[in-house]
Amino acid sequence: MSELAIRRGVAPALAVRGLSYAYPQSTQPALEDVSLEVAPGEFVLLAGRSASSKSTLLKAACGLVPHFHGGEIEGEVSVADLDAVVAGPGELAAAVGYLAQDPETQVVSTTVAAEIELPLEMRGDAPADRARAVEEVALALAIPHLLDRTVDTLSGGELQRVALAAALVTRPRLILLDEPTSQLDPVAGDELIWLLRRLNEEWGVAVLLAEHRLERCLAAADRVIAMEAGRLSFDGAPAEFLAWACDSDPALETPAARLFSLAGIDPLPIGVRDARQTLRGMGVAHPPNRSSRRECDPHPQDPVLQAKGLWVELDRGEDPRDVLKGVELTVRRGERVALMGRNGAGKSTLLRTAAGLHEPVAGKLSVDSIALLTQNPSDYLVRERVADELPGEEGLAALRTVGLEHATDADPRDLSGGERQRLALAIALAGRMEGKDLPGLVALDEPTRGMDHVRKGELVRLVEDLATRGAAVVVATHDVEFASEFAERVILLGDGVVIADGPMAEVLSGGWYFATEVARVLDLPGVVTPEQGAVALREAGP
Repeated sequence: MSELAIRRGVAPALAVRGLSYAYPQSTQPALEDVSLEVAPGEFVLLAGRSASSKSTLLKAACGLVPHFHGGEIEGEVSVADLDAVVAGPGELAAAVGYLAQDPETQVVSTTVAAEIELPLEMRGDAPADRARAVEEVALALAIPHLLDRTVDTLSGGELQRVALAAALVTRPRLILLDEPTSQLDPVAGDELIWLLRRLNEEWGVAVLLAEHRLERCLAAADRVIAMEAGRLSFDGAPAEFLAWACDSDPALETPAARLFSLAGIDPLPIGVRDARQTLRGMGVAHPPNRSSRRECDPHPQDPVLQAKGLWVELDRGEDPRDVLKGVELTVRRGERVALMGRNGAGKSTLLRTAAGLHEPVAGKLSVDSIALLTQNPSDYLVRERVADELPGEEGLAALRTVGLEHATDADPRDLSGGERQRLALAIALAGRMEGKDLPGLVALDEPTRGMDHVRKGELVRLVEDLATRGAAVVVATHDVEFASEFAERVILLGDGVVIADGPMAEVLSGGWYFATEVARVLDLPGVVTPEQGAVALREAGP
């Protein structure tokens, strides 16, 4: 806790002491002897690999564990002097806001305005006070244009911001966020993190934020807590965390930190600005450009997707809106394509149209056989055991492919967000991984939500394997770092039109938002990965 808070006798925003917890029917504890405090007005980043129990800790801090999930709990959890173990989510709602990893499971109202207003209505605020609070939080999150929309017409990113608005509208002392940028484009993701920092500084809201894409939020944090297998493995300042991650768990390194580590440069940078300042101090403002423009590897194979003058119109509860506008596109067998663009650009609509879920109003679209994984993994989960979702030897083989063979007896709803995402992927591809059953096109819509760097690496290898076997793989993603690892080609959509289509290294360098962290640090055409950047820095010399 801060010295000022101690002098004033202010209670911690969150105090956890000796917390252990196990989900029902689980033989292993999800949390084990966890103790920590979050001071009023502190911004804390919660790091850790998939299934390290970050989400479980957040649920314990807002009362969902154990009141909603059940299970056995020991220890103390206090939020603004309220006992979270005794009080439960309803009583805690005035003191703590919570944004779940899957916002679609959190939204209950029909319209956006009603969803944001609901927490205020439940605590009995006057109508005028409710109206003002809804307007203010909508303005803060840049969503006033969504207030009259029905929630079932929102994109994943829009839904995430609405759920966050509902969590913030009561102006709680503590806000808990689980992967809040997972469905946001780079611009919206950056804006959200710095909005949280502003609310943290100006409103005094304490923030506990769980995130895998640490490069997005490390520079905003006062402190980092890392978890491993339900225990705390690190608690300290961001710079100290990077040094610890480099030695103890490289999977948690940011791309810029890995760049410096490979190049032998100290100290490791907390963010892009820090990295650029260090390089300028070394006299290495512009490393030599080793890369040259290169084209995508040719794919002479037959096309599996062809769009010619494709127009798609969707009715989102208001006037019909053109979502895709004259798209011209060809994807061939064996290609690995990242489909990128801001929220609402038309990425999901293009994939869903390819799968026959939307009808074009003009133009032509021809598609070979397709397997589609949509954004919401819960759409695929209907059984009470993982093994029942994928029965038999084919099912077990699919579980092995995504690293979930150990979870056959688990309830899918008790899996971490990343595990549910991998389970949905296994279901989408079960029995269709080879031979004549292999789809011509595998389309994945935001498949990395909840995945750590190691699991993303496994997905990269799966994408490469599918492409080697002859399938085209198109992945709609906001994760620029992931795209730089799997894609050979990037298609960038903007407001329903193709605004860029070229080699990955060309599209993901030379810009700011749709560029990797290494590309933003070095600003060299074609240099997008830490390994490429380290070579350039070593050649630049001291």
